Amino acid sequence: MRSIDEELAEFERPNVPGLALMVIENGDLAALRICGLAILETGTACHLDTNFRLASLTKAFTAMAIMILAEDGLLSLDDKLPRFFHGFPTYGNEITVRHLLTHTSGLLDYEELIPDGTTAQLRDRDVFVILQRQDKTKFPPGAAFSYSNGGYALLALIVEIISQQPFAEFLRTRIFLPLGMRGTVAHEAGRSEIGNRALGYSKNGATFEETDQSITSAVLGDGGIYSSILDMFRWDRALYTEKLVSRSMLQQAFTAHSSTSDMPGNGYGFGWYVGQRNEEKHIWHYGSTCGFSTSFHRFPESKRSIILLGNRSDAGLEAIVQKIA
Repeated sequence: MRSIDEELAEFERPNVPGLALMVIENGDLAALRICGLAILETGTACHLDTNFRLASLTKAFTAMAIMILAEDGLLSLDDKLPRFFHGFPTYGNEITVRHLLTHTSGLLDYEELIPDGTTAQLRDRDVFVILQRQDKTKFPPGAAFSYSNGGYALLALIVEIISQQPFAEFLRTRIFLPLGMRGTVAHEAGRSEIGNRALGYSKNGATFEETDQSITSAVLGDGGIYSSILDMFRWDRALYTEKLVSRSMLQQAFTAHSSTSDMPGNGYGFGWYVGQRNEEKHIWHYGSTCGFSTSFHRFPESKRSIILLGNRSDAGLEAIVQKIA
């Protein structure tokens, strides 16, 4: 069986995309490994403050934004789509915010509905337009689980509608700045900059090619945040506190509202998979996109966490997590 060092050796070779790995014990840093390159073309190395695209680790932040608005009394998790989107097709009449958070809405997969010939990047509003053109769901809302990036795009729009702020600005003012996550950003081309940015890559034979953006990379609610391993350490710490929302609200986020999911043995909360590992509660998520792989595993009973951020697709992070966990 390969050791952790052998697994990490792949990222420590010359001229390969990088990896940031952090292990947290009892709320404190226990181990840190940062290796490889953030930008191959310039030989820029990964550092503690290198910002990787989080991909679906973003969903926990989108869910947090919704929970903040719920605790502000501005929305209810049981509000239905017509409250926010006037003229939405009737199939959305019974879809609630809670259904969107837990992937139990039954929404069709918007990625499979993108019109042929589309070349411009989609944004959250474009996802809404695609879903607005549909006339059915996969199943009655609440009846089953079906992972839905489109649901999280709708949640980002709900944040904008209720807060009367751009989604990226709400995240910045209500989550990132209060937690000291000053390098973290929900990136909008032409409107925000990513400091210390890592570019995304994919393996092509014996070499790597840049695959930093895809047609869906500009959708914010499901995967558009960039962050560093240092800022994610701050995020992990905050999830043990009531800095953003109450403990009772956090408990809802970390509870499996669907007993099953697309990950065997796990249910799904609000932006988190929820299961058991080594007889301990396991709250986690992964992220995978055209040029990035990410993984975040929390064991709150023992206050242990494992965070991995990589700027290459199909990075094989789960093998590393298994050995550490």
